[in-house]
Amino acid sequence: MKIAIAQLNYLIGDFDGNIKKIKTYTEQAKKEGADIIIFGELATCGYPPRDFLEFDDFIKRCEASIEELKAVSEGIGIAIGSPTRNPIPEGKDLYNSVYFIADGAVQYIQHKALLPTYDVFDEYRYFEPAQEFNTLNYKGKKIAFTVCEDIWDAGLENPLYQFCPLDKVAHEQPDFIINVSASPFNFSHAEARIDIVKANVSKYKIPMFYTNHVGAQTELIFDGGSLVVSPNGKVHRELPYFKEAMEIFDLDEVLAGEQHSEQPKDDIVEIHDAIICGIKDYFGKLGFKKAILGLSGGIDSAVTTVLAQRALGNENVRVLLMPSQFSSDHSVNDARELAENLGIQYDIIAIKEVYDAFMGKLDTHFDGLAFNVTEENIQARVRGTLLMSFSNKFGNILLNTSNKSEMAVGYGTLYGDLAGGLSVLGDVYKTDVFALARYINKDGEVIPENSITKPPSAELRPDQKDSDSLPDYAILDKILYEYIEKQKGPAEIISMGYEEALVKRILKMVNRNEFKRYQTAPVLRVSKKAFGMGRRLPIVGKYLS
Repeated sequence: MKIAIAQLNYLIGDFDGNIKKIKTYTEQAKKEGADIIIFGELATCGYPPRDFLEFDDFIKRCEASIEELKAVSEGIGIAIGSPTRNPIPEGKDLYNSVYFIADGAVQYIQHKALLPTYDVFDEYRYFEPAQEFNTLNYKGKKIAFTVCEDIWDAGLENPLYQFCPLDKVAHEQPDFIINVSASPFNFSHAEARIDIVKANVSKYKIPMFYTNHVGAQTELIFDGGSLVVSPNGKVHRELPYFKEAMEIFDLDEVLAGEQHSEQPKDDIVEIHDAIICGIKDYFGKLGFKKAILGLSGGIDSAVTTVLAQRALGNENVRVLLMPSQFSSDHSVNDARELAENLGIQYDIIAIKEVYDAFMGKLDTHFDGLAFNVTEENIQARVRGTLLMSFSNKFGNILLNTSNKSEMAVGYGTLYGDLAGGLSVLGDVYKTDVFALARYINKDGEVIPENSITKPPSAELRPDQKDSDSLPDYAILDKILYEYIEKQKGPAEIISMGYEEALVKRILKMVNRNEFKRYQTAPVLRVSKKAFGMGRRLPIVGKYLS
């Protein structure tokens, strides 16, 4: 038996486009002699559809997609994820299901049992968990079907779930397992995914064909990396990251377990590729083409500019250099040099006159009051206004350049440097921004060295440096990581050896600035805990206030 895996880039709600792509790959697999082709979780409608699932018309379009696939299933079995209506009125309206279609008919449907309700997932909002589990005989082989988290079970030391659906069918001794998934990227997830698939295979001694999505859906990025694992636990094949692919596997060769092939893993490389994928699909799927951003000569805007240029092409990226009276000459020169290195359009608009015009209107009201964050924020908002003016006039979508460290502690100005349609580095700590810059320059200087080595500064007042009011980023980022990603409280972090006053000050800054993060652009998610849909904290609260 030959089994094809297709990891594809779907668009949520684009039923015509999704089905056209699925049919194309099905016909190709059929021509190449495949007996079965496997697509991803909720592939008919794209993942995650979220509240689109509450629209009856949306579900009807999913059902129509299944009907269309029946027509191309002669001679090949199609395993594909799609929602199913629940006929029992007491439960949720839908199941999250994997269909098996062959010879013009739906041969089997297996519903998902273990519905994730953590981080970015909220499936129990929409779906009823499965209670029945069976296998299917097809062309002389017995197949077990699972959907994504159905293999992430308590038996494999995962505390989220109490049982594994495969336990219910293992006694039937299936010949192989199909898992259709939509498993979002984070830079530590690829290894975890391999470990969980290998653990299942080792537990049941049954090979697994695991299919994942690829491409970005707003802030969620899917990296592909679909897997075939032999009964002896060897990874027979790991499909590419961040690109569509289809490969066909001979079941006998998989059962033999003689091949082992895993891709190398590197956090910074994966983050780099994930962000490029995120930018490309955000623009492409929304019908946008051109981006604009403010290029200051600092490292954050430099890295954002390079990633945008690599995602969209140099002809589709435009930058504004907006020096103030506090900007250093080398910052302007560094920004200009980067723009010329990339071959992108840049314009220089000095903001002192605009800033002075604002202050001229405010001086009588501010008479006798010292220069403070107010004047700093006016500069940031002047720049935001100029960028949005170009965005409105020329149709360029504004990219936000703030990093995760800044967003965490509130070092950003609402309606100023926090403006934008997409936050590119909002899930990348400052220390990792430096690592990204070094990776970008690995084959030669793209980002000027001075942008990487000079002390970080917003340049909103004379001789300003980030270190004036923040600890070294190497320390700050470690504390933030323990609080945000690992969800440790202040006492736990202090017990790790960090200064008590510093920890409490940083954590208060994080909590007090939640209101800003509620108003910022979607953040491309590259860690296991990003700001946005996966981190739901109250704006008003007393914890560490």
